[in-house]
Amino acid sequence: MTPDDKDQTDPSADDDAEESADAMGEELADLVTGPVEPTPPARRFERIATKLAKISTWSLEQYRRSAENFSTFLADRQPGLWLIALAVGLAIGTAAVVFRIGIGWVQWLWVGETSEYVIDHIRGLPRWVVFFAPVAGGLVVGLLNQFVLSGRRAGAVADVIEVSAQGGRGLGLANGLWSALATVISLGAGASAGREGPVVHLGATLATTMTRAFSYPAPAARIILACGVASAISASFNAPIAGVLFAHEVVLRHYAVSAFVPIVIASVAGTLAGRVLFIGDMAAFQIPAYAIGSYWEMPAFALLGLTAAVVAISFQFALIVFDQTARSIMMPAWSRPVVGGAVMGLFGLTLPQVLGVGYEATDIALHGGFGLWMMITLLVAKIIATSVALAFRFGGGIFSPALYLGAMTGGSFGMIAAAQAPDLASDHGLYAILGMGSVAAALLGAPISTTVMVFELTGGYALSIALLLSVSIATGLHLAIHGRSYFYHQLETRGVVLAEGPHRFFLKTVTVTSFMSPLEEEASLTDRGDPRTVREFDTLETVLRVFNETGADALAVISSRDPELVVGTVTHVQALRAYNRRLVETSVEEHR
Repeated sequence: MTPDDKDQTDPSADDDAEESADAMGEELADLVTGPVEPTPPARRFERIATKLAKISTWSLEQYRRSAENFSTFLADRQPGLWLIALAVGLAIGTAAVVFRIGIGWVQWLWVGETSEYVIDHIRGLPRWVVFFAPVAGGLVVGLLNQFVLSGRRAGAVADVIEVSAQGGRGLGLANGLWSALATVISLGAGASAGREGPVVHLGATLATTMTRAFSYPAPAARIILACGVASAISASFNAPIAGVLFAHEVVLRHYAVSAFVPIVIASVAGTLAGRVLFIGDMAAFQIPAYAIGSYWEMPAFALLGLTAAVVAISFQFALIVFDQTARSIMMPAWSRPVVGGAVMGLFGLTLPQVLGVGYEATDIALHGGFGLWMMITLLVAKIIATSVALAFRFGGGIFSPALYLGAMTGGSFGMIAAAQAPDLASDHGLYAILGMGSVAAALLGAPISTTVMVFELTGGYALSIALLLSVSIATGLHLAIHGRSYFYHQLETRGVVLAEGPHRFFLKTVTVTSFMSPLEEEASLTDRGDPRTVREFDTLETVLRVFNETGADALAVISSRDPELVVGTVTHVQALRAYNRRLVETSVEEHR
């Protein structure tokens, strides 16, 4: 082809060549990355619309869920519950301050001093005053027990735990106030007991009164009850975190998130009321800045946990033995605290350090102010004095005595450890703090809240690793011997078993009347011709046992007044359904 022929060639040939080259390039690209097609505008809009539709659907679903959650929040009356928690906290924080001031007023009648630091004042009093003051106080308390208080005793923490297990109701306001008065007189007169347990009972009484006023269901009623307990603990000890944990650990016996907010509100409110009205923003015990001397002391801290367990076990045995002994002695209810007062008077003449709540002696032990043999003597004396006071029906609790015994135990142990390894052992005041937490945690069955309580009482957060070790060992060994805390032991003497879990509690407390089918017309047993019967107030445990033994599908329910009168029927399915329903309700409450 000549050049002229090239010039005369069709111009579109070049374009065809370029298109062929582009096609070959696209084929090579397809081999590597796949075909690339330009997205038409309509396709782009379609994809955008699809994504927007998905986002819209997701947003609507989230809105629906949020609306449902908020509707449930309102249906459960949570805003009102929070406001009640605030009112409960402020009221009970104030009541705790009044309770504490009342103890000081009663004490002033014979000591001439309202402060808790009165050991030197008591030593300067005439001996007859020291002896007869607890006796006179015991007489007043005995008259209250005899003629006013139900059960012929002042209330305590075990009563609150029982009420919580039964639905958060059952504490009468009048009886609760009279119980608080009996305890104020007891402690003001020198009875060796704690004030925190009775304040917990008072707080729970006021809380249940509010529950009745607003008609909340059982789960919410238990939360309000726990709010009262938390505010009482926080106001008494100036320990808001411990109040929250104690309410969950001991009273509710679970850590439900739904209960956390109102309980915290009540605890903070109770703390503020106590600080503003009485105690200020200071820890209950002002101690030096102790620190662990060496990590080689960890075996010593573990051994302290073992020693604290022995003390806690011994104290609980003493409480049980003295209580059973006092019950076996036949005497009028009014005379029991009088006898206990005489014993308190004898202790006052020889060891005034064991009288009353005992915070002064505990504080001295934390500062290392007692010698070894004095602390051992006070340890034994406090166990006996507190056991006698509670066995003979003085009002009071075991919080403060447990802290007292722990401080004496730890202080004694620290002195012995320092004598054996003076270059390694920390100050025995540090051991007193560790012992205080260990004995109290083991006896109360509340290791978490008690550990935090000791931190807040002393400000000794730097001791956490040592305290956790000794508390865990003491609690574990105490559980190995007694199997339960002292509170649970008290409940089991009343037939209320909680230590084995809710399933055992329901078996022993749910009665036939709550799930049977009543008859429209009562009939005689002979007319039915069915000898397989249960009584209307038999427990679920009894009913299930009868079903198992007889193989029956249904049982006749007879009247508790007339064994020949049939008042209803109950089927095996009804009994199992009632049992399962309560277990499910408990599980839901514990996990919401």
